[in-house]
Amino acid sequence: MGNLEGKVAFISGGARGQGRAHAVRLAREGADIITFDIAGQIDSVPYPLATKDDLEETVRQVEALGRKALARQADVRDQAAVEAVLAEGIGELGRVDVVMANAGIMPVVGPTSTKVSAWHDAIDIMLTGVVYTLEAAVPTMIEQNEGGSIVITSSVAGLKGTARSLRTNTYGLLGYTAAKHGVIGVMRSYANALAGYNIRVNTLHPTGANTPMVANDAFLGSADQFPELFEAMSNALPVQLIEADDVANAAAWLVSDEARYVTGVSLPVDAGASVR
Repeated sequence: MGNLEGKVAFISGGARGQGRAHAVRLAREGADIITFDIAGQIDSVPYPLATKDDLEETVRQVEALGRKALARQADVRDQAAVEAVLAEGIGELGRVDVVMANAGIMPVVGPTSTKVSAWHDAIDIMLTGVVYTLEAAVPTMIEQNEGGSIVITSSVAGLKGTARSLRTNTYGLLGYTAAKHGVIGVMRSYANALAGYNIRVNTLHPTGANTPMVANDAFLGSADQFPELFEAMSNALPVQLIEADDVANAAAWLVSDEARYVTGVSLPVDAGASVR
């Protein structure tokens, strides 16, 4: 029996990469999964985003572990759509105990990053979208009166500035950095407001992970053009990219009873990048 037997987790951005890793890891611990993803392209993002097939593959992997999964296409920027996915999931699975506000993009390099739309997309998805995800779930978690855990995906870029020159200080990188810093304040506010209900709220801060958001030609292929950006994001430990499972393992601990008194914490999983 896993640490999350009988629990249900609500995960944004679950079609692939970190979101899928969270879904599979929590399913391995016994949780059923409700997840959603835009599963479509966004103009400011210079690499291919997830597809409907990716979302279906997440379901397949969760169900292969003997757990239930409900996955829908929805845009985290659409509050009504987020609420509808969760309502359908609760209708089918009965409850929600864990929230992983994970949906994210990296519009930080390339021509699209210099357009103001990259700022708006970053803020709308990774800051406003986090609030929409939490607001959808919190009323049910309170009504259940059994506590719960919320984890917001931030970044090492939420712990330090990563721009080292004006040419890398694009609208996209500014939006990404602002959103990843901003969710720390969101986390602390919810941690205080929900503590009396025994609902814990924390942020995770990964360094670059080997997922399609980072390991793509548009981003890694720009290393020679923007060496100062990659130097700012370098790790202290001798690893270029961590794995999505490294972050999912930390998340699985944070949402388990083993971390039952851990709340209001910004937890780096960053190979020492934040101390460089």
